[in-house]
Amino acid sequence: MKKIITLLALATMLFTSTANAKKYIELEDNSQILGKWKLYAETAALHKTKKMVQNEWIFRDNGILTSVAFDPRLDGKKSINVTYKVEDGVIKKQVQPGRDKVENCKVVKLEGDDMILHCRFLYYLLRR
Repeated sequence: MKKIITLLALATMLFTSTANAKKYIELEDNSQILGKWKLYAETAALHKTKKMVQNEWIFRDNGILTSVAFDPRLDGKKSINVTYKVEDGVIKKQVQPGRDKVENCKVVKLEGDDMILHCRFLYYLLRR
């Protein structure tokens, strides 16, 4: 009886760990993400309300990610450049220009012209 209870507990732990595992798409290189993407929404969780935004991310072949956003204080567009690289299947991008700190962004969805990235605190919804 003790063995059966132990086996059931182990099977339950195995099942719940695989059921809760998130599925990510591992990138081999940056060829799938190169180019201009429109960042149209961001959210803390995919099932929650999405905050609509109007930004552009441009992934360049030289490892530069250009983020272009409308700045209401300047009444115009503002762009910043940060570095990025694809390593271990994830996008490692610089958090702020001039800082060495990077964050890992995993690709949750990459179908046609749509991509969803999961970075440290947010999901980013992008469209070509």
